[in-house]
Amino acid sequence: MKNTVLTFKKAKEEGTKLTMLTAYDYSTARLMDEAGVNSILVGDSLGNVILGYEDTLSVTIEDMIHHCAAVSRAAKNALVVCDMPFMSYEVSVEEALKNAGRLMKEGRANAVKLEGGEEYAPQVRAMVNAGIPVVGHLGLTPQAVNVLGGNRIQGKSVEAARKLIKDAKALEEAGAFAIVLECIPGELASIITKEVSVPTIGIGAGAGCDGQVLVYQDMLGISGFKPKFCKQYAQIGEIMKEAFASYIRETQEGVFPSEENTFTVDAEVLEKLY
Repeated sequence: MKNTVLTFKKAKEEGTKLTMLTAYDYSTARLMDEAGVNSILVGDSLGNVILGYEDTLSVTIEDMIHHCAAVSRAAKNALVVCDMPFMSYEVSVEEALKNAGRLMKEGRANAVKLEGGEEYAPQVRAMVNAGIPVVGHLGLTPQAVNVLGGNRIQGKSVEAARKLIKDAKALEEAGAFAIVLECIPGELASIITKEVSVPTIGIGAGAGCDGQVLVYQDMLGISGFKPKFCKQYAQIGEIMKEAFASYIRETQEGVFPSEENTFTVDAEVLEKLY
């Protein structure tokens, strides 16, 4: 059965943990969907893990539409959430609404996600009123990396913690149906989770959240990056490198392609060529 915003609401009410993973292409999204993940996030992290940027700032709305459309074609059951990239929603409510609409219409997203708290409540409210489900994102917000002074743990002071709680409540009030909490102390994440009636999805925010999200390249050992909060469930990166190396070696040695990998034709046909 297709996961929807009601799935998230029910999970919060019943205490069922939600699962979310990032994906950026059809093949990977299909495997995640078949595995039974609740939601697939087409994150602007594609800037790092797919496009090779140092950060997410260069990702465009066109990039997000392109990758979201591919993922959406594979997701039969998972709820597809698409990130709104840097400067696609900050300028004005009207600009935010237009770009969110493009992600829904052209990218076939089921919902959009944006970074920031109370200051973007008007954008969230306008989107929800227009029929666009919204996921909030608080804590470490990668699009604000230059303001934050790098990828640093957030919410460690009294003032910062109070601001995060206030922001979470503002997003809930504006109509967000879920909130991602990234890289904040687990104790604070648990408090926020209890303070709001919508599900919290943690990434580096401890086990007290209502669900978890990971970048799949990190959790499979593909990205070459292992943050403290990420558990690697397999070393697919090493398996891939070994397979690539075997292919190169066998091709160079003439082992591949073998007879079983080669098509044949009747000798009679060949004789008639001359």
